[in-house]
Amino acid sequence: MLLRSPGLLLLLLSGLRAATQEKEVRAMVGSTVELKCIYPEENSFDLNDLYVYWQISGSNTVVTYYLPKNSSAGHENNHYKNRAHLSLDSMKQGDFSLSLQNVTPQDAQKFNCLVFRESLQLGKILEMEVSLHVAANYSLPVISTPSSESRDPELTFTCRSTNGYPRPNVYWINETDNSPLDKALQNDTVSLNSQGLYDVVSILRIPWTPNMNVGCCVENVLLHQNLTGRSQTERSSGTEGRITETPDSLQKEDNVVIFITLALLLVSVIVAVVIYMGKSKCPHRNYTGWPGEPLICDPISHPEQEQAGAQAATVVCELTGRG
Repeated sequence: MLLRSPGLLLLLLSGLRAATQEKEVRAMVGSTVELKCIYPEENSFDLNDLYVYWQISGSNTVVTYYLPKNSSAGHENNHYKNRAHLSLDSMKQGDFSLSLQNVTPQDAQKFNCLVFRESLQLGKILEMEVSLHVAANYSLPVISTPSSESRDPELTFTCRSTNGYPRPNVYWINETDNSPLDKALQNDTVSLNSQGLYDVVSILRIPWTPNMNVGCCVENVLLHQNLTGRSQTERSSGTEGRITETPDSLQKEDNVVIFITLALLLVSVIVAVVIYMGKSKCPHRNYTGWPGEPLICDPISHPEQEQAGAQAATVVCELTGRG
């Protein structure tokens, strides 16, 4: 039967106009999503009486289909081959939903579900349009900060975020007061990578400001998600970016240096005096004796002191001789 040819039937379907139910579905890249297409009334169907088609709206791109008493293999678009599936058991109960596996960014399309009954002379019993919105999380923005040694009159920040979908919105904020920075100060480059996802690079140029702290925000509108990367440059204020100090702080540092110097000199004098006094208690005397013999201080009574009535002995240093 010619009407069983998918190509011919699709040409006939393109001329049909009827009220279409519309739905919206969101799915993450890499996930499995179900596009609903359910007959509104409880009913049971004979699979041999059904023609079921899923195709991309506005085109003849076939996602998958079911024909009675005929194999449905080999006619779907290669992009959906082995990813799009219908459940025969569910169709018997009036559920013609499409299961789409491993969702890709290219699947962000409008899908048409069309169901006909052969017993009604291919009368259409159901049409459903499902808009599939695909999303992927962006990576946390990473900000490259200006070098602290830079002498440029402006600061340049670079913000990078990758592998997101759909196309992002990027804006910069001043972290000091959370105020948005002028969009004219930034230059955004958004590109599709090999996975069909977006990478974004945003460059912000602002006049030099000491200790500037900024944030880079990457917004995924579909996911209602804002990711913010933060960074801070630490460039000292003053002439040519060098640190400048007040006279009071310099005076305090000078006073500390002088105090430490005087303290060291005083300690040196005290040590020298102690050493000198220690040596003077045992005056040097010439003596003869065995090398290495110790110098002993013995108490000895002098006759002159005894005659004078002295009671104390004087300690003198003498060399103890050998027997």
